[in-house]
Amino acid sequence: MKKSFVATTLSFSIVLSTLGVTSAVTTPIEASAATINTQNNQQAVEAKANQLIQTAKSLIGKATYSNTVYKPTAPYKFSCASFLMYIFEKNGVDLATYNEDYMLQQGTAVSRNQLQKGDLLFFKSKKTGTDPDHVAMYIGDNKVIHMADSKQNIVISDLNSKPYYKDNYVGARRVLPTLLPANPSTKGDNIVTKAYSLISKAKMGQINDASSMRFNATGFVDYVYKTNGVTLGTTNIKELLNKGKTVSQANLKKGDLIFFNSVKGSKVPSMVAIYAGDHRIILPNSNGILTRVLLVDYYKDHYITAKRVL
Repeated sequence: MKKSFVATTLSFSIVLSTLGVTSAVTTPIEASAATINTQNNQQAVEAKANQLIQTAKSLIGKATYSNTVYKPTAPYKFSCASFLMYIFEKNGVDLATYNEDYMLQQGTAVSRNQLQKGDLLFFKSKKTGTDPDHVAMYIGDNKVIHMADSKQNIVISDLNSKPYYKDNYVGARRVLPTLLPANPSTKGDNIVTKAYSLISKAKMGQINDASSMRFNATGFVDYVYKTNGVTLGTTNIKELLNKGKTVSQANLKKGDLIFFNSVKGSKVPSMVAIYAGDHRIILPNSNGILTRVLLVDYYKDHYITAKRVL
């Protein structure tokens, strides 16, 4: 469920931005068939889904429900959404959010009779609002695994076992392979993969020293692109804003640069992020290298523009 968690580890920096407390409302569009990126290998998608399921099952009996504390180390504590965020993250797939309503806007809508392993299923039992208040992962054979509640914790449930799963069903999203690199990978995929790989390695500060993996925000961006054969030619954020071709937010692609201000309406950039696909951004700042979703009100309000430099 969508809650304000208390982070217990800085290394898991994608959690708990106080900037993301406002919900976005969305209605999933039903897809008549499962949508698969033709560049991806379906066998690889199935293998990733099986990894997710294995990780989720391994936490049964080891994790407890909490709507106030997020703890990604033993003894584990999760809500329904942070449980899934965690198992995806552990298997190299970044949902970049612990909010069900933001998860509902990722991937592709899929009808209930076409579910496959790894799909996210959303439910709403509360009487107010329009956003979902529960999320589970489909594991095949009409079953889901989820952090159910404080009494059950992590359980595997048959979708026909209780009226709840029919009466409160909102929709399903297929995030595999959408959140995976294409096969073969694109230049944008490689840049995003490189940036993700540095989340726990790079140290953020005031200097740029690749030999010691120390960077400021623009230095980090410059390094990631340079290692993929793209020369930006500057670590000055105002100069970086003038690079490449301006693209609309509706046409963003992996590897695009996104600029934000610190004062609403200002054209002066104060932050730069790498677009990671499907609303996700990789944002280097003084707190580390964070992953977020553009759906969060703060980023929508402070968005300036995006540039394509690939």
